[in-house]
Amino acid sequence: MKRRADEREETRAPRLLRQPFYCEENVWQLCRDPALAHLRRDVVFISNAERACPMWYQKAGRGKPIVWDYHVVLLVRDPLEIWDVDCTLGVPLPAMEWLRASFHPGVPSPYLPSFRVVPADLFVETFASDRSHMHLPDGTFRKPPPPWPPIGEPGAAANLMSFVDMTQPFHGEVLSLAAFAARVG
Repeated sequence: MKRRADEREETRAPRLLRQPFYCEENVWQLCRDPALAHLRRDVVFISNAERACPMWYQKAGRGKPIVWDYHVVLLVRDPLEIWDVDCTLGVPLPAMEWLRASFHPGVPSPYLPSFRVVPADLFVETFASDRSHMHLPDGTFRKPPPPWPPIGEPGAAANLMSFVDMTQPFHGEVLSLAAFAARVG
């Protein structure tokens, strides 16, 4: 009887928790979902030195491209899929389909995305956010925070911007758009 319960757990669809404008926390929750635990997964941070990446097919864009300072998705292997709970085309999508839809040719080079690829288990273990990046000067939130508590060990220093900063060494590997496309294509 125990074996059947385990098998059911593996075939259960992942819960797609989503709080708009908190993509890093949405992906952190998805990484911890037991339905994906048996798969090889990487967290992918998308940004650039300008902190301005135009992306298409995002819910916040309401049918138009949106310029994110950063975005975070989950890359699942075998088959290569992107789990982007903010994408209007569905979840998951084949990685190259998502890539072609999300990033269009002709974007000026300073606004081309870079991709920080971090093993999901390392991300879950090390990520910490106090949500300060979403605070206005008066201390209120720019956008409503998720219903779950902030992520990270109590007292841990927030490190979200270290993941986002594509110019400084940190966890994972930083790839250009062409290198990321070659990896998932």
